[in-house]
Amino acid sequence: MVLIEAVFWTSLLVAGYVYVGYPMLLGAWSRLAPRPVSRNLTQSGWEPTVSVVIAAHNEHATISRKIDNCLSLDYPRDKVQVVVSLDGPTDGTDRLVRERVPAIDVVGTSRHQGKAAALNRAVAAATGDIVVFCDARQRVEMGALRELVANFEDPSVGAVTGELILVGDDGTEAADGVGLYWRYEKALRAMESRIHSTVGATGALYAIRRQLFVPLPEETILDDVMVPLHVVLGGKRIVWEPRAKAYDQVCPPELEFQRKVRTLAGNFQLLALMPQVLRPWRNPVFVQFLSHKVGRLLVPYCLVLLFASNLLLREGLYMVFLLGQGTWYVLAGVGAFADRTTRHRPELLLKGESQP
Repeated sequence: MVLIEAVFWTSLLVAGYVYVGYPMLLGAWSRLAPRPVSRNLTQSGWEPTVSVVIAAHNEHATISRKIDNCLSLDYPRDKVQVVVSLDGPTDGTDRLVRERVPAIDVVGTSRHQGKAAALNRAVAAATGDIVVFCDARQRVEMGALRELVANFEDPSVGAVTGELILVGDDGTEAADGVGLYWRYEKALRAMESRIHSTVGATGALYAIRRQLFVPLPEETILDDVMVPLHVVLGGKRIVWEPRAKAYDQVCPPELEFQRKVRTLAGNFQLLALMPQVLRPWRNPVFVQFLSHKVGRLLVPYCLVLLFASNLLLREGLYMVFLLGQGTWYVLAGVGAFADRTTRHRPELLLKGESQP
C-alpha cells in the first residue's frame, strides 16, 4: 500500500508541476531576474537583408495568396528575398510558384522528401542575413517582418518566434478549448523569453541568423523546435515577439488530435536526435526544456498511473480524488461526443435546436 501511495502522489506532483507549478516558477523567475532584449526599432534604422523561406508540398489552394502576402510585407523590397522550396508537389503547386519568378526564387525536387529536406534546400539558397521561416497556410501581418528583425539588433539574440493567432469561424480569436490552451502556451513562451529563451518556435513565423542554421536530418518532425534549439545550444537566445503576428484557423478536433500526436512523437524523436539537450552543463535552458517538453511527455503516463493507483486507494481524501477524476473524464467524454455530433449534424445549429 505504501508503494501505491507513492505512485499516486508522485504522479500527482509531476502532472501538477508541469501545468501549474512550472508556470508559477516562470512567473516568479521572470519578475525577479528578467533579461530584456535591446532593440531600437524607431531610431536606429537597422534593416538587415532578409530571406523568407517557405516549404511547399501540395499547397495549390494557398500558395499564391501566401506569396502575395510575403511580397507585401512592410520592409524594403530590395532587402527581402522570398524562397519557395518545392517538395515534389503533385497538385500543380509547382506551376503556380514558377509563374512568380523572378519576383521570388524557386528551388525544389520532383520527389517528395519531406519538410526538413525542403527547408535545407531553401536555406542553402537564402542570401539574407536573417532567415524567416513561414508555413504556406497562415497569413502574416503587414508589420510582422520588421518586428521580428528588430530583435536581432541585440547580439545575444539568435532566433525570434512570432505569435500565432488562432481565429474561429466568426473571425475573432478563438476562445474554445484549443484557443484557450494556445493562449496558455503563449503565456509560457512569453515568460520563458523574459528569463532567457523559449524552448521552441511557432512554425508559422520564426526567424534566425542565417549563419546559425544547422541542416536538419531529413526525418525531422519538429523543425520549429530543432532549429531554435540548435541556436540556443550555440550560445544565443530564442525570444518571443508578440508584435509579429500570423493568423490561422482553428483546426477541427480530429486534426488537432493528429497534430498533438505528431508533436509528442516529434518530442520523443528530438531526445534521440539531440541528446545534448538533456545535459544541464550543455543546455542553458535545461530547466525550461525539462519542464516544458520532457514533462509533457511524462504527463499522460502520470495520469494513467494516478487513476489506476486511485482505484486501489478509496478511503478518505483518496475517494475525493477518485470522484474528481471520474467526473473529469466523464465530462471530457460527453464534451467530445457532443462536439462530434454537432459537427456531423450542423443543421441542429442552423435551426437553433438543442443537442439530442
